[in-house]
Amino acid sequence: MRHGTQQADSAAAELETALRGGPFHVALRAAITARGLPLQRVQHHLSRYGVKVGVTSLSYWQQGARRPQRPESLRAVRALEEILRLPDESLIRLLAEADERSDPERPAGRTYRSLVAASSVQEQLLAELESPLDGGLHTIGHHERVHIGAHRELLGRESHHIVRAHRDGVDRYVAIHHGDPGCVPERMSVRALENCRTGRVRRHHDTGLLVAELLFDTRLRAGDTFLFRYGFDDGTAGASTEYVRGFGFAGGQYALQVRFAEDALPVRCHRFTQHSAAAPRSGRQELTLSGHHRSVHLVEPRVRSGIVGIGWDWE
Repeated sequence: MRHGTQQADSAAAELETALRGGPFHVALRAAITARGLPLQRVQHHLSRYGVKVGVTSLSYWQQGARRPQRPESLRAVRALEEILRLPDESLIRLLAEADERSDPERPAGRTYRSLVAASSVQEQLLAELESPLDGGLHTIGHHERVHIGAHRELLGRESHHIVRAHRDGVDRYVAIHHGDPGCVPERMSVRALENCRTGRVRRHHDTGLLVAELLFDTRLRAGDTFLFRYGFDDGTAGASTEYVRGFGFAGGQYALQVRFAEDALPVRCHRFTQHSAAAPRSGRQELTLSGHHRSVHLVEPRVRSGIVGIGWDWE
């Protein structure tokens, strides 16, 4: 009996140390060991939270062979904190610290920690608007224009969106704008430009999120296509250094154009990709700024789940 008690005390001490200093995979392994749960039971508990994660993935996570990256995986990590009776944000914090060490060049305010926080708030705002993650729509094409102002700020952006309904009765789209660090969502606005009108709008000051409902004047049937345009006015933050677009699902073509004010031109521009907010950036490619139109662009013929973006450097 004493031997069992000593083992439990040792496991608890190891868990406490791992939660304090990490890394993530060591803390996860220690937590699973301390609770005495086989991975199949952990998977079963996750399924009760509506989260699907394979036993193989859980094994890779606790070995350090992989890190949770996709939105579904990040939801699993939050559920694991409850299942394993850990303090809130304890595992998420370790993931954030690992990401900040692996990608020290990421601009301030665009850390994994801030992106995870925004993702969690975004889910809450979408729930308030009773909007599912994909909204019943698949994107066929999305052309986005971003405007950088004379003070190097993210002045605003416009989207030309073509979608196809994959279920009957869809009559709206929920658009999301994530401002730069220091932005003021209360001063941002959404504009319905073509074939839509503005519905409910939700803002969250700390994360810089604005979520807006765009209402169609028709109910789509499964297979119907629809074209609409909308925009966001911002201009509330300081100098902008990048624009990123995240995709939770694979989809159609995406084109991003960034245009700069005549008296605020960057010295270099580049494109990049990320598999997720937790992954390092890759696919860096220099972009040539058009002298006459003062713009750069990228085109993804068929987007995959993950992140694409354009970054730039000021003098």
